Amino acid sequence: MSKMKAMVFAAGYGERLRPLTEKIPKALIPVAGRPMIEYPLLLLRHYGITEIIINVHHLGEKIQALLQDGKKLGLRITYSEEKELLDTGGGLLRARSFLGHETFIVINSDVIIDLPLAEVIESHQKRGATATLVLRPDPQADLYGPIETSGNLRIQRFLGHKAPESESAVGLTKFMFTGVQILDPKVFDYMESTGASSKFGITKVTYPRMLTQGARLYGFPFFGYWQDTGTLERIKEAEERLKRGEVRLHYLK
Repeated sequence: MSKMKAMVFAAGYGERLRPLTEKIPKALIPVAGRPMIEYPLLLLRHYGITEIIINVHHLGEKIQALLQDGKKLGLRITYSEEKELLDTGGGLLRARSFLGHETFIVINSDVIIDLPLAEVIESHQKRGATATLVLRPDPQADLYGPIETSGNLRIQRFLGHKAPESESAVGLTKFMFTGVQILDPKVFDYMESTGASSKFGITKVTYPRMLTQGARLYGFPFFGYWQDTGTLERIKEAEERLKRGEVRLHYLK
């Protein structure tokens, strides 16, 4: 696992956190005394994944100035500077040469998750998956668009798109995406072919394409602590739970 590489998405404008993000990139907004991007970085480090690429755009120079080459965190960080915001799919495609020809991990910078990452990787490898998405239960899944899996955890429906063999919703379980995914390099075969400057979303374009073409797209249900830190309200909620000791992240000392 230690040879595995990872990508952390950190290029967005953080519009839901304005006006803070007019001067501070979202990835550096503090959550319980740490820049939010440190949480996914320290999760990766805990599992021996130290070669990481971070895509940057809005105020990206501030992210680079703080994290530098990652040495202070025990990491080796490379940056993918996007002159134009490429969205998640385009950003991932641009980082293809760094990620190489082995399985890799992608995670959002605004996610705090107490994830047993080794188990996710094992599940991905055991199933020979092209993509494994870490999923969470949510009573509002229908409101935002569910991801539905069959009993063997293969994704059958994704935001309204169906797998070729998915004729009925009976027996399917609804989840939502956590922003963490394990990917095989085959995923690039399903991406836009217009070059490394393509702008498209991996959830809006790539995963629906994979699903409808019968790719090996699986879910990993996760029932532990997960928090999106994309709004002030959610940051406050995370801080309060961490402070009270309700949440103890296993990868933090």
